[in-house]
Amino acid sequence: MMETMKEIELCFPELFNTSCRKPKHTHSEAVLIYILMPLTSVVTVILNLLVIISISHFKQLHTPTNLLLLSLACSDFFVGVLMCFHILIADGCWVLGDIMCALFSVFDFTCTSASVGTMVLISVDRYVAICDPLRYSTKITVRRVTTYICLCWVCSFLYDCLLIHDNLNQVDRYISCSGECVIVINQIAGVADIIMTFFAPVTAIIFLYMRVFVVAVSQARAMRSHITSVKMSGTVWAKKSELKAARTLGVVIVVFLTCFCPYFISSLLEDNSLFSVSSVPLQNWLLSFNSCLNPIIYTFCYPWYRKSVKLILTFKIFEPNSCEANVL
Repeated sequence: MMETMKEIELCFPELFNTSCRKPKHTHSEAVLIYILMPLTSVVTVILNLLVIISISHFKQLHTPTNLLLLSLACSDFFVGVLMCFHILIADGCWVLGDIMCALFSVFDFTCTSASVGTMVLISVDRYVAICDPLRYSTKITVRRVTTYICLCWVCSFLYDCLLIHDNLNQVDRYISCSGECVIVINQIAGVADIIMTFFAPVTAIIFLYMRVFVVAVSQARAMRSHITSVKMSGTVWAKKSELKAARTLGVVIVVFLTCFCPYFISSLLEDNSLFSVSSVPLQNWLLSFNSCLNPIIYTFCYPWYRKSVKLILTFKIFEPNSCEANVL
C-alpha cells in the first residue's frame, strides 16, 4: 500500500520533488540519536578539554608521553564536537549543504586517522621505555615527539583528502536528494583504507604491546622475587613509573581496539562501494564513545590528572605562576 502524502515527512517540504524523505526511527534508535549521542558529545568535549588544558598549562606535564596524550585528547575533543553533525545525519536529514558534508567527512576521517596514528606512537613510546630504558631519554625527546605528532596530523589530513578527492572535486556528485550526506569510495580504495587505517596499525600496536607485556611481566616477577642477579648482570630495568604508565596506556589501547573493531569490521563487510556516513549509527556511536572513555581512564589511573582538574575547576590556574604548580 502506497504511503499517503500526509504520511511522508520530507527533509525540505518546499522542495517536494528533490527532497529526501525523513526516516522513521524505532524507539531504540531514537534513544541513541536524541539522548545517548548528545550526552556523549557534551561529556567528551568537556573531559577532553580538561586534559588539553592540564597538559598544555602545567610545565611538569610537558613530557613526551603526555604530549602523545595531548594529541589523543585533541582528536577526541574534535570527535566530540563532530558528533553533533553525526546526530544531524543519524536523524535522517543533512541541512548544512553539500560543501559542509564534504568538509565534515574530511575532518571526521582525519580525527579517526590521527587517533589511530597516535595510538601507534603511544605503543612505540612504551616499547622503547620498557624494552630499551637506557636509551629512552635520548631516543624519545619532546622535540622529536612533537615532530612526529605534527607529521601524524598532516599525513592524516592529506591521506583523507586523497581518499575522498572525487567527493571534494564535485561535492554533489553522489547526492541523490536534498538532505543527504554520502561519500563514495571505490572498492579498491576502501580495502586499501581499511588496511592502512585498521589492520596495519592494529597489527603494529598488538606486536609492540605484546613485547611490552612480556618484558613488563618478567621485570615485575623479578622485583617481587627480589632477584638481585639480574641487577648484577648489568641489565637496565624500566622505572616503576614507566611500568605503571605502560599498564594505564595498555588499558587505553584495549578500550580503543574494542570500540574501533565493530566499526571497521562492519565497513569491511559492506558489499557495495557506497559508504554513507549515516549508516551503522550504533557502530559510529561506539567509535565516538571511545573518545569519552579515555579521560575517565586517566581519572582513575593518573593522580596528576585529578590534581590538575581540581586546580582548573577551582580557577587556580589563573593565579600567577600557576603553570609551575606541582601536580605530580
